[in-house]
Amino acid sequence: MRVLEFLVTEAEAGRMVKSIARNEMQLSYSQFTRLKFSGSVFLDGKNVHADVRVQAGQKLTVVLTDTGAEMIPHDMPIDIAYEDEDYFVINKPAPLPTLCSVHQEGPTLENVLYAHLGCPADYVFRPVNRLDKGTSGLMAVARNAHAQQLLQKKLHTDSFIREYRAICQGQLPEKEGIISLPIGKAGPGSRREIRPDGKEAITRYWVEEERNGLSLVRLRLQTGRTHQIRVHMSAMDCPVAGDYLYGTPHEALPGRFALHACMIRFIHPISGAEILLNSRLPEELQALMN
Repeated sequence: MRVLEFLVTEAEAGRMVKSIARNEMQLSYSQFTRLKFSGSVFLDGKNVHADVRVQAGQKLTVVLTDTGAEMIPHDMPIDIAYEDEDYFVINKPAPLPTLCSVHQEGPTLENVLYAHLGCPADYVFRPVNRLDKGTSGLMAVARNAHAQQLLQKKLHTDSFIREYRAICQGQLPEKEGIISLPIGKAGPGSRREIRPDGKEAITRYWVEEERNGLSLVRLRLQTGRTHQIRVHMSAMDCPVAGDYLYGTPHEALPGRFALHACMIRFIHPISGAEILLNSRLPEELQALMN
């Protein structure tokens, strides 16, 4: 449960509760509607209607609550790189799926975090960004719906930057550059392809090392298309090593490919603090390059 508080100043005096909640406290329309009907909005400790006008010195409090779904916990180690009242940043291993589904039995990041938190009744898994099962590295998860929608608005802006390292087969034509190739669906299923009627997709890259026919490449997403890095690297004839969908499986990488989310930097939308986190290449990827 997360509690938001706002102390009314002379500048806000006379405004309605709903105006303060929607603007200064940054609640979405649907969030505020749900919370007011559940009795989770208070003025000086008492339930208050949305149309009440506030006075200087009063404290507006909103209690953010979730209604959790039934879930089977899975107890395994979890590497939490950062946490506060609003967010986790988790260093996800591969091959670990992100979400539970009817097609996915066993551990997922969703039910591993559920177990780590002690199986709370109000648990709802709220990823800000997502990683494929075969991709490891840093991934942001919100602790409440308010925090999730605030940070998701920052995706693919200078307030939320993600970088990856990939070990690719072959060499790129330049040591650094920008790949701008539109991506669309390649028929039924999850596979994507470069196509003129696809959505804009832009990836920046820097080649860090070349050895034994492999390239260690650092990449930054400027858009967020499904499988963007994997599709772009394959289109450049430099597919991610072990990529069983867009390249060739690798015996040293069972169930995963050589792609790792190595950096996240974001401006915390509630505290305003800059959060910068880095994650080293997993041992199996370092060994592949060596």
